[in-house]
Amino acid sequence: MYYIGYDIGSSSIKIALLNAKKNKEVAVINEPKGEMKIEAIRTNWAEQSPDLWWEYLCSGTKRILFENKINSSQILGVGISYQMHGLVLLDKNKKVLRNAIIWCDSRAVEIGNKAAEEIGKKKYGQHLLNSPGNFTASKLKWVKENEPKIYEQVAFFMLPGDFIAFKLTGEILTTINGLSEGILWDYKKREIANWLLDHYHIDTDLTPPIVENFQNQGNITSVASKATGLPERIPVNYRAGDQPNNALSLNVLRPGEIAATGGTSGVLFAVKDQATTKEFTKVNHFAHVNYTKENPSIGTLLCINGVGILYNWLKKMTGNKDYNTMNLCATEVSIGSENLVVLPFGNGSERMLNNINLGAHFYNLNLNAHSQKHLYRAALEGIAFSFVYGAEIMKQDGIKTKVIRAGNDNLFQSKIFTETISNLLEQPIEIYSTTGAIGAARAASINNGINSIESLINNLNGVEYVEPKTNNDAYYAAYQNWKKTLINKLNNDTYRR
Repeated sequence: MYYIGYDIGSSSIKIALLNAKKNKEVAVINEPKGEMKIEAIRTNWAEQSPDLWWEYLCSGTKRILFENKINSSQILGVGISYQMHGLVLLDKNKKVLRNAIIWCDSRAVEIGNKAAEEIGKKKYGQHLLNSPGNFTASKLKWVKENEPKIYEQVAFFMLPGDFIAFKLTGEILTTINGLSEGILWDYKKREIANWLLDHYHIDTDLTPPIVENFQNQGNITSVASKATGLPERIPVNYRAGDQPNNALSLNVLRPGEIAATGGTSGVLFAVKDQATTKEFTKVNHFAHVNYTKENPSIGTLLCINGVGILYNWLKKMTGNKDYNTMNLCATEVSIGSENLVVLPFGNGSERMLNNINLGAHFYNLNLNAHSQKHLYRAALEGIAFSFVYGAEIMKQDGIKTKVIRAGNDNLFQSKIFTETISNLLEQPIEIYSTTGAIGAARAASINNGINSIESLINNLNGVEYVEPKTNNDAYYAAYQNWKKTLINKLNNDTYRR
């Protein structure tokens, strides 16, 4: 018997099969095999069709079952992980009204900034633990202001994972941690922050009812069964945003533990058990998967938009079809990339830079000295340095790091990237063989009593343990050079504004 897990990303739909008895991965696939397109009809916009997510989920489910010769009747339940902060709108007939405005879309930055000024830090700081920012609530306000004819038809707004759960079960529901990532959860009152919707003049009845992360959230309908190949009436037992889910996948559930990811965007997700903060903009604070009103478990999230997308861009620009080759080439260059500096911020407004859309930049490029391998190393270092810069912000907000864990995929497969972060933070990094889709599949088993949250990830497969070096002078010098370049760029851009 098996559980199936979905990770609804912006690049692809990841699908995992888990052996229910052994709690072991059977297979993981990406659908499509390439990358999904992000629509950017204007600068700083990013949209995708929710129906396209569903189409690839259906075809990928049939493919993974066929390729592994598994009868669909053997599937016991479903878990869902999804790209955070997106906005999906349905009309009264439950039809999609427009493309989803996804996580890296920056159009609502000024709306969030204006709301923060009007509401005041004292209120949003104590109640939301975040500035309203460029999140789901602000994106909905943007639709109301700029697409009134569409807004008039809105009967339901939801996050990407809520949409996928709806397509599977016919039920329109959301979660506390989902609301928190939309900046719609009041941590002080421990209820939906309807007052923010009132501030935006948005009908509070549009918010879906709340369901717990770990419970039966609806059963597969006959329509969804035919579309996906899943058996009818099996339950969807779990849903969570991709970063809380990734933390769950890595057994990051307790204060001081940090989950790191280096995909299209980069994330540090640190757990704390107090609903307080001093930093509301550069980092954000979301309810974790094990959050309850009685025991608030908060994930402090630092997000860097321009991470893997920069390395992917370099791959395309240099005609290289293999990340492993790029990583090996980069090892031929010394620490600091012979003074070549890369600022990787080319994927929209960066929260940790106060929502400035800085763009990606290459500095000190010497056409006589630098080659492709220098570009690769400088990019990996620039991305790693941005993680370290973000970790410094988190430390100032009271985060005390006990352990950093990451999955053995994307940028953490690069020795340069992983060692640079470990050496500069002076922290070991534990690398495990797991993915968000596998974590979602494991989490789907909790509702049936087979696993508890704690036992869920006890048998993780460790891949590597990276320890910091004792002499990090070269790393520190390279990082200080990068940091100086970043600060100069920020100061110059701020001055021009």
